[in-house]
Amino acid sequence: MIEDMSRTVRALLRGLDRAALATALPAHPGGEGSAAWPYASLVLVAVDHDLSPVLLLSDLAEHTKAIASDGRVSLLFDGTGGLDQPLTGARVTLLGRALRTADERLGQRFLARHPDAAIYAGFKDFHFYRVALERAHLVAGFGKIHWLDAADLLSVPAPAGLAESEAGIVSHMNEDHADALQLYAQKLLGLTAGDWRMTGIDVEGIDLRRGGQVARLPFDAPLASAAEARKVLVSLVGRARAA
Repeated sequence: MIEDMSRTVRALLRGLDRAALATALPAHPGGEGSAAWPYASLVLVAVDHDLSPVLLLSDLAEHTKAIASDGRVSLLFDGTGGLDQPLTGARVTLLGRALRTADERLGQRFLARHPDAAIYAGFKDFHFYRVALERAHLVAGFGKIHWLDAADLLSVPAPAGLAESEAGIVSHMNEDHADALQLYAQKLLGLTAGDWRMTGIDVEGIDLRRGGQVARLPFDAPLASAAEARKVLVSLVGRARAA
């Protein structure tokens, strides 16, 4: 049961490209009182191979000022879009601590997920943040409510070397196998034809993007090694052509 819940959480985190970020403002914006004040905002997000959310924030934003005072944050990933009854859908709230990071790989993973962010990512007042996960609260519909520890979510660890080889795999697929990506999107996911690009690969699937639309193609089974990625991607092409 725990693994089923963890799988649902991982699918939400990897399948969505935005979240609601909740922070604690040091004081009421109007200056009344001295207690911290809850503040929610919309942020673009990518998740690392260990599911740590990665954010690109401006120093001028209220949520960034709040994080400087108190790094504890929560992020709501809402998977209920398009449902006739949204409350029957899955959503998850993550609890963690946001810290500024200079890890270039994390920045590259974020920009691959959000290519338009490259326009302002180099500005001096913008910085990347990594959220170290502590707990997750999953609501998967009425009566399906569970708390999960960070360790529960990582029951399928990334194989050694996958994070380091990801950029090369993504670049190779986009530059040399764009036709395969279109097959994935149209034949395996039933999506409209277009310029689908690969933005990431992890132990359980690949991420695609076309303009403002993102899509997730899960693998039949987790990758056992980084070297297995090529074999799996080729097999997906065969399946798509057969379809």
